[in-house]
Amino acid sequence: MHDFDVRVYYEDTDAGGVVYHSNYLNFMERGRTESLRELGLSNSGLTQDEDMIFALTRTDVRYRRPALLDDLLTVRSKLLTAKGAKMEFQQSIYRGEELLVEADITLACISTAGKPKRIPEVVLERCKQELEI
Repeated sequence: MHDFDVRVYYEDTDAGGVVYHSNYLNFMERGRTESLRELGLSNSGLTQDEDMIFALTRTDVRYRRPALLDDLLTVRSKLLTAKGAKMEFQQSIYRGEELLVEADITLACISTAGKPKRIPEVVLERCKQELEI
């Protein structure tokens, strides 16, 4: 499990200072990216070295409470599976101890040409570290 802190800026909110619903997906993207980076996997490195990118294929988001301008949020990312050409994450966003958003996220591994591709062994090996915790 990986935690990533993010501050809510004016650009993230509507006129009432409430985070716009799609921005939670941006926060979760950052959380997943940093989770993989902690395992030694950078998106640019994967693209360059492995000819691969991850594409979002499914989201199931449950909004519980709104985040507000200037809130400090924690994005919690948990890798559930990594096999074949698919990765699944469970993510949640908190303000302190208060759960605001939960999501189940599915990513597909594709080549830079947009074709489905099995997740490279080097990536799976790094992911095993996270899955065994």
